Amino acid sequence: MAKVRFTTALNSFFPDLKDIEVNGSNVHEVLSNVEMQFPGISNYLREENGELRKHVNVFVQGKLIKDRQGLSDKVNGDHKILVIQALSGG
Repeated sequence: MAKVRFTTALNSFFPDLKDIEVNGSNVHEVLSNVEMQFPGISNYLREENGELRKHVNVFVQGKLIKDRQGLSDKVNGDHKILVIQALSGG
């Protein structure tokens, strides 16, 4: 299982969101499985068409993913994934 870590920006909406382990062969599958554990989290991470929101970045093994639209970047079971959601507004 891949290990997924989130920055604390989502803690006020998902207080139980900690480092979690999920299955998935690519970023899309991993984020879909995260959604199953934390219903509604995808609304903060993805646009309606499925691509990442403007202020969200995903790193796999320390490297920024390349496919922000289809989220097809490969994930292995021992990979570490970091999801960063920047806050915006003023």
